[in-house]
Amino acid sequence: MMQARQRQVRQAGDHESLWTWLGLGERRSGIFLLLLFCLLGSGLGVVKTTHENRYVFNHLQELKNEANDLSVEWGQLLIEQSTFGVEGRIEQKATDQLGMRVPDISQIVMVGQ
Repeated sequence: MMQARQRQVRQAGDHESLWTWLGLGERRSGIFLLLLFCLLGSGLGVVKTTHENRYVFNHLQELKNEANDLSVEWGQLLIEQSTFGVEGRIEQKATDQLGMRVPDISQIVMVGQ
């Protein structure tokens, strides 16, 4: 049918339009264009989703690294806290069990050179 239309246009001496030349006047062409746009949209969706996935994965890795750094710092702070606790316990035991105390200023002797 399309070829017959093209012959009619050529015989009449008219220039066929781009729409007709591409064969877009038929129903099958409309379905083809619809499927083509769906395919294009699907491809763009895949590209967008892949990009977002990579961005979120990189952000996740940064957060994991930050969590690891914070965990190391937390461990260091726990060790520091336990050493401060040990000094306090030693002072408490020296005071309670051994009767030790901090001397008065008048009792402190400076040893010179």
